Amino acid sequence: MREGAEFRELMLQIVRTRMAFRRSMQRTLRKNNAGITFEMLQVLSSLWHEQGISQQILAERIAKDKACLTNLMNNLEKKGYVYRKEDPADRRNKLVFLTPEGEEFKDQIRPILDQVYVYAEKIIGIESIETMLSELKGVYDVLENV
Repeated sequence: MREGAEFRELMLQIVRTRMAFRRSMQRTLRKNNAGITFEMLQVLSSLWHEQGISQQILAERIAKDKACLTNLMNNLEKKGYVYRKEDPADRRNKLVFLTPEGEEFKDQIRPILDQVYVYAEKIIGIESIETMLSELKGVYDVLENV
């Protein structure tokens, strides 16, 4: 086998796993008539952890470019889940917040999404997940220092 082939296969499997996760979440959202896409869920999920962040930071956290994030933000604003406010420290930046409707949506959809996590955790096992998580953190550290 070529040098680095195992690592290439690992990276490919990580991408495939992420795609399977995305499809699983899309099915769950569709089945429960959530009315949002996986990408919108990424934005909302990030805001569930921290509100009042700039669009730039939000784009970095969900690995989307500015144009894509702007489109997602426009759609989420139309649904009434988020709003943008001028950053008092830098008027060029917009800070993003959940609306009361966005908070209410979180309370409704989170338990449904948690079912996916609980199911996967039950099948895979906590110990295996902890091992994989530890290993992936190591891979992350290696790649950050290349």
